[in-house]
Amino acid sequence: MARAFICDYVRTPIGRYGGALAGVRTDDMAAIPIRALMARQGHVDWEACDEVILGCANQAGEDNRNVARMAALLAGLPETVPGVTVNRLCASGMDAVVAASRAIRAGEADLVIAGGVESMSRAPFVQPKPGTAYSRQAEIYDTTIGWRFVNPAMEAAHGVDTMPETAENVAAEYSVSRADQDAFALASQQKTQAAQTSGRLAREICAVTVKTGKAGTAFVERDEHPRETSLAALSALPTPFKAGGTVTAGNASGVNDGAAALLIASEAAVKRYRLKVLAEVLGAASAGVAPRVMGIGPVPAARKLCAALGLDVAGFDVIELNEAFAAQALAVLRELGVADDDARVNPNGGAIALGHPLGMSGARIIGSAALDLSLRGRGAALATMCVGVGQGVAVALRA
Repeated sequence: MARAFICDYVRTPIGRYGGALAGVRTDDMAAIPIRALMARQGHVDWEACDEVILGCANQAGEDNRNVARMAALLAGLPETVPGVTVNRLCASGMDAVVAASRAIRAGEADLVIAGGVESMSRAPFVQPKPGTAYSRQAEIYDTTIGWRFVNPAMEAAHGVDTMPETAENVAAEYSVSRADQDAFALASQQKTQAAQTSGRLAREICAVTVKTGKAGTAFVERDEHPRETSLAALSALPTPFKAGGTVTAGNASGVNDGAAALLIASEAAVKRYRLKVLAEVLGAASAGVAPRVMGIGPVPAARKLCAALGLDVAGFDVIELNEAFAAQALAVLRELGVADDDARVNPNGGAIALGHPLGMSGARIIGSAALDLSLRGRGAALATMCVGVGQGVAVALRA
């Protein structure tokens, strides 16, 4: 098969729910990192771009009508460049990168922009049509996150636990203590603060211009979700999702806004456009698990990937594991034989500190892993994440 290479990666800052990026339309936000890629790679003939593939989990508001195609046009790509939006919930952005690399490895594409977007602040309410004529009853659902339009057969067979409830299930089933979760969360915050201070995170961020007041503007160029905290503060937070539980707002990922884009190229395109390679995509795998313990999904996905590629988790130099919850992150690491405090894991912090804009996150962790490999100049990386309704996805990279 042909080889697929990550040649650039850029993202917006990650905004808090209702925060600095809440005023930016989802389709406009998706266009921002694409436009930044185009500016950084000005020597590329964008007429030759085969596809834009973006992940997006919601697609109920301004991200409807194929947000990838909308973003491509808004970014200024030629009208001849097509676009497609994919949805695997939390792993949507990861699947976008996987789809791009597979197209290139299959010889069906040479140059693809892949990434993801989510504005959870702008997720709309939706209302089903009435079931009977002249009905005087109405339902409304918040599409920000979680179940809606629940199928009774699905609920009876598999349950419809909320995401925090699934984390509580994992914590109980895999004996992950509250103390360990809070310690993991604190480490995520500390690593993110260090990466902000060193300038490492700034290397992957493009500023976003937002409107302020009636006519003013401001530049958002720093992740908004990280916060200063302590073990004492984290330990004092309530556990609202289960009586006597362990999952809190402090040891869980946020509800956030953001977008990311990567340039994926074939060997021929790398040579033609003199592109700098960050990392090669070696392969990917997905797996299913029980929806009630969806957070353990990275375990079978990573094992399946390693078996297919003849690799071992111990051989990876960087491990980007999306921190949906500290409970599931710790359970995954322990099942894969990785220490809770292994320095390879999320070296710049994870979603507990940075936030988790659903459709963006998978693209972000692949891009971050590729950038880290490039800075090292060697090695291999694993990027993996759990997915709502019980799945896991894993991707392997090599410098």
